[in-house]
Amino acid sequence: MRLLFLCSTFALMTTLTAQLTYPTTTKTEQTDNYFGTNVSDPYRWLEDDKSEATKAWVTEENKVTFGYLDKIPYRKNFKEAIEKVFNYPKYSAPFRKGEWFYFYKNDGLQNQSVLYRQKGLTGAPEVVIDPNKLSKEGTTRLTVFNLCKDGAYAVVGLSEGGSDWQTYYVRDMATGKNLDDKLDWVKISGAAWEGHGFYYSRYPAPEKGASALSVKNENHQVWFHKVGTAQADDKLIYEDKNNPQRFHTTSTSEDEKFLFLNLSDRGKGLDGNAIYAMDLTSADRKFYPIIAEITNDNYGVIENTADKFLLQTNADAPNSKVIAVDIKNPDLKKAITIIPEKKEPLQNANTGGGKLFVDYLKDVSTRTYVYDLNGKQLGEVKYPSLGNGGNLNGYRDDKFVFYVFTSFTFPPTIYKYDIASGKSSIFRKPEVAFNPADYETKQVFYTSKDGTKIPMFIINKKGIKKDGNNVTLLYGYGGFNINLEPAFSATLLPFLNAGGVYAQANLRGGGEYGEAWHKAGMMLSKQNVFDDFIAAGEYLINEKYTSSSKLAVRGGSNGGLLVGAVINQRPDLFRVAIPQVGVMDMLRFHKFTIGWNWIADYGSSEKDEANFKNLYAFSPLHNISSTVNYPSTLVTTADHDDRVVPAHSFKYIATLQEKYKGKNPVLIRIDTNSGHGASNTKKNIETTADIFSFIFYEMGVTPKF
Repeated sequence: MRLLFLCSTFALMTTLTAQLTYPTTTKTEQTDNYFGTNVSDPYRWLEDDKSEATKAWVTEENKVTFGYLDKIPYRKNFKEAIEKVFNYPKYSAPFRKGEWFYFYKNDGLQNQSVLYRQKGLTGAPEVVIDPNKLSKEGTTRLTVFNLCKDGAYAVVGLSEGGSDWQTYYVRDMATGKNLDDKLDWVKISGAAWEGHGFYYSRYPAPEKGASALSVKNENHQVWFHKVGTAQADDKLIYEDKNNPQRFHTTSTSEDEKFLFLNLSDRGKGLDGNAIYAMDLTSADRKFYPIIAEITNDNYGVIENTADKFLLQTNADAPNSKVIAVDIKNPDLKKAITIIPEKKEPLQNANTGGGKLFVDYLKDVSTRTYVYDLNGKQLGEVKYPSLGNGGNLNGYRDDKFVFYVFTSFTFPPTIYKYDIASGKSSIFRKPEVAFNPADYETKQVFYTSKDGTKIPMFIINKKGIKKDGNNVTLLYGYGGFNINLEPAFSATLLPFLNAGGVYAQANLRGGGEYGEAWHKAGMMLSKQNVFDDFIAAGEYLINEKYTSSSKLAVRGGSNGGLLVGAVINQRPDLFRVAIPQVGVMDMLRFHKFTIGWNWIADYGSSEKDEANFKNLYAFSPLHNISSTVNYPSTLVTTADHDDRVVPAHSFKYIATLQEKYKGKNPVLIRIDTNSGHGASNTKKNIETTADIFSFIFYEMGVTPKF
């Protein structure tokens, strides 16, 4: 690859588009050659998040963007409406450790939820950790709270400013204070306890001068930390320097007899994993394989019985199944199928109270069945309506477990499930200032370009007219086997109350219909995802929900890529585009932090010519045209996003502002002390209000409040 910089500093030049004056970056001559094709990358210097030039560019871009947003007359109204409806107490489902029940609660508008505990279900709650007191802006998040078996100590994981980096501490639960233990550079990790020590995963510290927020993360290591000691004294348990782009994570069984080591190698395009076990009661304490090789098949340990490991797998079962293998000789050829594959995809399998709870997805709604550990079906968990539930789990001696059920107009409600009777009862129901009867949810199945039927949810207030004139927001993701399931969002209510229609499309690439659905939207089949999203927009227009002059599209991360791709391919279909924290440079995504982990879904521009041509054909950055009329566009990103680094959005908007000659604003909103998602409640509300305001303003519609 050839590199020649003509200039490496930021120059504030201007381009006048309508009434907006955009900052313009200095262009450099940077050309890379991929299999005989030269690709220009003139804004590569924006990848340096530590440079003063990049910081100056960010400041100037934000001046333009917030100057524009400040002129929207009802921006404040949207923010106040969101704050009002969002201001209600929110609880997590409780989890037990001995006689104590722990839960998270947010009083309403607290920046971070507070961790409480109480003795029994009727005891007086006491604060365990209040993250709101850990930083001035409330941007320090509690990411991990994991108690040891006897409850004496807890691993406390904290993240600052929205970063994926975590620092682990150890809390003495008797005193309520942290010990001196401090573990740095933790990422992609849990805390797997053995006695009063735990296994965790970390990366080596970045080299001096490197940016911790953008440097490629390699050589994931597993360490053992003994409570009360320094990190320098930790014992290295596992690393693989020959395969630096693998993830190595651990867990221990409930009885702490086994340590499980999970290995994945998505950087080589492999979508599955291997699993090794260590008998912690044995003298040699060596890992032995349960699943020896990493392939495209996925496996997960559910439980260990007296002589069997129970595993969830999609090997030879695209919709997944549950199998059992011998603990001492885990030969897959001798595996017993406990729960065979069904027509519906198996999502989760967990245990609690000696039972197996298995979640399936039927047309994007949860079904949960109860089995004994030998695979005999005992019953079904009955949910109040179609929606999103599941994830029932607990300890072997639990008599009851908790779960949360939600849907678009059903706020997250916590249920207590009695294991003996198989009956559910409401444990805690939120009080939200809205009437569910005022809204309607409809699931439709529309036809994509190749004839595939795609499900989509449409939500709106009752009484709207299907006259093609409704402000409509189409949301999608379509990747990484991730589902978009029905879920309540208080922040969406003001948009609906203002007369908006919300549509959520379940595109291929997700896991809504199992691994086959996922594969149909990954690698060389990624274009199917964009076709599905475009077809969703066409359906909404054909059915008179909206028109191209009233249709907005929104997506985040992989969904940001989605939005960037479809407005290149069909700019005429949409009036507003909101690509958030998107993967916009499909040729270089694997060069930052853990971006190499996405190769298993996307492929790599460096693998072969077919992969390069596929990525180059839809990469949002590389397909911006100077001859089309783009929709009004508001890109959002944040300075601490170290998952999809903001350089993706920086280079994308710089190119769009350079090439686009039309009158629609193309802006970028760059948050500070925030990451891949909003780092606190305040930032989430502010960003959402700006997005909704921008959508209505660009469509020339005054919202109802």
